Amino acid sequence: MILLAHAEEERALYYGEEALAGLRALDEVRLNTSGRPLEGDAFVAAASGCAIIVGDIKSLADARIFIGASSLVAYIHGHVDTARVDITAASDNGILVTRASPGFALAVAELVIGFMIDLTRGITRSTLMWRTGGSPETALSSQLTSRILGIIGYGNIGRQLAMLARAMGMRVLVNDPYVQVDPETGLEQVSFDDLLKTADIVVPLVAATPSTRNLIDAAALTRMKPSAFLINVSRGEVVDEAALEQALDRRIIAGAALDVGLDAFRMPAPRLASRDDVLATPHIGGVTPEAIRHQALETVRQVAAILAGEIPPGAINPDRAIRLRSCR
Repeated sequence: MILLAHAEEERALYYGEEALAGLRALDEVRLNTSGRPLEGDAFVAAASGCAIIVGDIKSLADARIFIGASSLVAYIHGHVDTARVDITAASDNGILVTRASPGFALAVAELVIGFMIDLTRGITRSTLMWRTGGSPETALSSQLTSRILGIIGYGNIGRQLAMLARAMGMRVLVNDPYVQVDPETGLEQVSFDDLLKTADIVVPLVAATPSTRNLIDAAALTRMKPSAFLINVSRGEVVDEAALEQALDRRIIAGAALDVGLDAFRMPAPRLASRDDVLATPHIGGVTPEAIRHQALETVRQVAAILAGEIPPGAINPDRAIRLRSCR
């Protein structure tokens, strides 16, 4: 039996009928009918008798589920971010953990383009002024073709963003010590400091690791142009929020756009989101039908592989999957 952990609202948004039908074609499916994210004893009870859990971004898969769910063989996380999954506890109990691949790269890159246009042309600022009865001033703004984009981290999203920005005629700088950028792409590989000093728009797209925590700190913000903008759509941990607030207060940079933050569900901090010089969205970068379908259907393929006794792509701890090996 398979437990689909998504509560009804999350199931409609992040999973869909096509993927649910795919699961049901493989095995009996139990749905979360509690109306809320699963955690603790409620999660253990819901998973009773289930060999596979397909988890969502809001369920808390801590040690209790991996210790208490005695029939569990595999936990399939339908997202890339596994911060709410205790992988160590799963491994200690012989349970395989997998995750979906990042099918949202283009969706997130498109959101960055939207943020860049809004920040540089003042679209939201003018709209809100009209709505509150004011009369916004007509002021010169600039086209993206005259702006320099700085991308920190040249991974899936970075590549998509660079492609879109170059197609729009932007000059694009890239900083990534682990990737060599092909000069024939028209991209310029530069140092971290040179990117901060040169770019009009800085977009960190690095993974959240101890070495990247607060990568954009007070020192980094000070090295940016006073006219520059910061856009964070990757992980909240990458930006020192207190330093960003101070930089905005002191007008060290011109503004920011945020789709992520430090709370449990990756939302931007309300204190920053309420500012006139910040654009904030509720972690919607990958919430498009195309991106959601990619990840939901990938969980179906992973379930099919596991039921066949195979380790699927996306496995995080295959060497610790003792329960799956014993079922073969």
